[in-house]
Amino acid sequence: MMFSRQVFRCARPLKQSFRKYSAEAPKAAPTPEASAPKKSNLTPIYVGVGLAGAAAGIYRYTSGADAEVKERPKVFDGENWVDLKVSQIENLSHNTKRVRFEFENPEAIGGLPVASALLTKFKPEGGKPVIRPYTPTSDEEVPGYLELVVKAYPDGPMSQHIHSLNVDQRLSFKGPIVKYPWKANMHDHIALIAGGTGVTPMYQLARHIFKNPNDKTKVTLVFGNVKEEDILLKKEFEELENTYPQRFRAFYVLDEPPKEWTGGKGYITKDLLKTVLPEPKEENIKLFVCGPPGLYKAISGGKVSPRTRVSSKVF
Repeated sequence: MMFSRQVFRCARPLKQSFRKYSAEAPKAAPTPEASAPKKSNLTPIYVGVGLAGAAAGIYRYTSGADAEVKERPKVFDGENWVDLKVSQIENLSHNTKRVRFEFENPEAIGGLPVASALLTKFKPEGGKPVIRPYTPTSDEEVPGYLELVVKAYPDGPMSQHIHSLNVDQRLSFKGPIVKYPWKANMHDHIALIAGGTGVTPMYQLARHIFKNPNDKTKVTLVFGNVKEEDILLKKEFEELENTYPQRFRAFYVLDEPPKEWTGGKGYITKDLLKTVLPEPKEENIKLFVCGPPGLYKAISGGKVSPRTRVSSKVF
């Protein structure tokens, strides 16, 4: 298959917990009747507390099963803006924060397909509304909240605004904006080429692939930054690399590396990609690119048109 690429225009995986429901009444001392083989026709031997305990156990089991298969409500419908309240703020570096926004319904999920983003909006005093896309880094199937990893840029009004938010303040969201609908095993191998905060949609896609036991796609990340402290989500990517060493590899490239740096130096180029990616003819491989304009120019070129969210071409 031809060597192609996909462009994302952008903007710790949380472990989902499952409730456990008991299907048994409280344990009692064993009796001869309890150890005897069950008969095909049950007789009404349960009375009083025994009957109540059995009924309670059956109720807990059936209601628990219903709760697990019941579809959760979705926060975003693609049409309306939703105001979400800040519930937690974590400083990841000198200019990057992880901000958690909670849903009004703690049982709801965002409903974002992979890969997709959300629009954010705020209106500065006396100015026009500012709207920017961001890709959540939290698990789409975990209910109750979403998280954004945001780096503050001096000339970025939205990133500066999000960094100024305090707990209990709100931000408007709308979406989802679908970038590239993913299906398991649609490619043998994908390459995620990112710069700066362009790594967030890459993490969304990688996490989604590896949480699906039926998806056997191989993933290679090539991630460029200015300094080592600018590398976002490195701990999360290292966890993926340690868990799936045969299927996931990460290469980091720095413009200003420290003396002891053993990774790539300089900028991400096509020549560099030739050294870390398989030959196009060897596998069905797809390239995804997200980052600053310089990265697009060096690797993939711009969008097909100003209105295009996603563009691709063969090279």
